[in-house]
Amino acid sequence: MNGTGTNKGTHSSAGTTHPVVVVGAGPTGLLLAGDLAEAGVPVTLLEKRPHQVSNLSRAFGVHARTLEQLDARGLADDLLATGSTITRLRLFRRLSLDLSTLPSRFPFLLITPQYEVERLLEQRARRLGVRFAYETELLSLRQDADGVDLDVRDGDGAAATLRAGYVVGTDGHRSAVRRAVGQPFPGVSVIASLFLADVRLAEKPDSVLTVDGAGDVFAMIASFGDGWYRVMGWNRRNEVPDDHPLDLDEVKDVTRRALGTDYGMHDARWLSRFHSDERQAPRYRVGRVFLAGDAAHIHSPAGGQGMNTGLQDAANLSWKLAAVVKGQVPDSLLDTYQSERHPVGKAVLRSSGGLVRLARAHHPAVRALRAAVTALVNAAAPARAKALAQITGIGYRYPAPRGAHRLAGTRIPDVTLAGGRRLYEALRGGRFVLITPATVQLPRNAVPDDEPGTRPAVEHWAGDRRTTVLVRPDGYAAWAQDDADTAAVEAAVATRFTSIGRH
Repeated sequence: MNGTGTNKGTHSSAGTTHPVVVVGAGPTGLLLAGDLAEAGVPVTLLEKRPHQVSNLSRAFGVHARTLEQLDARGLADDLLATGSTITRLRLFRRLSLDLSTLPSRFPFLLITPQYEVERLLEQRARRLGVRFAYETELLSLRQDADGVDLDVRDGDGAAATLRAGYVVGTDGHRSAVRRAVGQPFPGVSVIASLFLADVRLAEKPDSVLTVDGAGDVFAMIASFGDGWYRVMGWNRRNEVPDDHPLDLDEVKDVTRRALGTDYGMHDARWLSRFHSDERQAPRYRVGRVFLAGDAAHIHSPAGGQGMNTGLQDAANLSWKLAAVVKGQVPDSLLDTYQSERHPVGKAVLRSSGGLVRLARAHHPAVRALRAAVTALVNAAAPARAKALAQITGIGYRYPAPRGAHRLAGTRIPDVTLAGGRRLYEALRGGRFVLITPATVQLPRNAVPDDEPGTRPAVEHWAGDRRTTVLVRPDGYAAWAQDDADTAAVEAAVATRFTSIGRH
């Protein structure tokens, strides 16, 4: 392979060791590979498709927590320029959530196509030195105590074997990596038949995102901001197989019935049917092999949480894997990827599945439940805040050791630091950030730097807060203590690089 160039395939021999091989060049794989490369870990990214920017992706919404993760990589502002934002997320006809109340720099939902996310993440990955191998398909893999052998085939049919230290499968819901390690993918089908279409409109909708339903139909229209619109729809009385023909007339008919107009749809560049499943792999780690994104979990499109959850999987795993590969921490740290992200995936399945079941309620009892849920969320501020926190991803926290500070395991928002710098600017480069009161002045040797990138950035609160917090590269608190003295801070920094995340 030739550095950051695009390669059709790879002919590496079994004796060549790749520290990390990532399989699948979607958003999850691109973010993960870029993080590893930025940490100085050589990484190879395999993708069975040819290299192309595809508009045939389903995701179109980027939530606040994902934007925070992209901000920590210097990408959020560039992504914002590609789309439009909405501050109200409509779930049912009488229920919508006000995103402007989110405690985040990004109190909105960004509507932009997935290919814009992939474009920025690929540019970053190439800049940082990720090695790409397109038209390279994983056939099988075997692992032992020291590594993983991957049997692959390139676009010309040539076979090769790669030797990797670790493998991460980010290769979608039909994951070859998941099958190769024997992980089941249990679950159920939630909606038997949905359609997607990218179209142009003669009339512009009033909102960037238009959603509604009537009777047995549902439709949604999202603006990509470039003259194209994504349409998603469902017709209870026409649930057909994925390969059943779909034409623009059907899309227009369902949209008119659901929204009252089809806005003069024309020039469809893409039409597709799909079914929506809820599935989750029991184990995200099998020895030296990991699953992330759709390879680990899939769920209904309700709430737009799919791509977002996968990107946050990658942000959780990348810094841990880099630290282990570089010999900074024990391999056991990688077990926390399962303990932290599997419960989040399960919660997303539960919440998105609940939303879609309520949205398509037909039985009177379910309709009554939907009315009760709507009334509760509309009337109770705590219920609204919980729903917002879960859908946008900012409300999840990770397990903390018994007796830990209340902040341990929680997301730390993008606070302003002394000198006007923001926390998520300080996190760039994949570093830990130690935030202390201005009264805590650490001696120069208090924070060890045995290897480049190990030393956390030391910052002070802009105000008079008395808490000292060690923030992980993914923006969650590793450790915190009120009124900590220099000795406590030194001990925390020294131990957290070997015990971080183990509960």
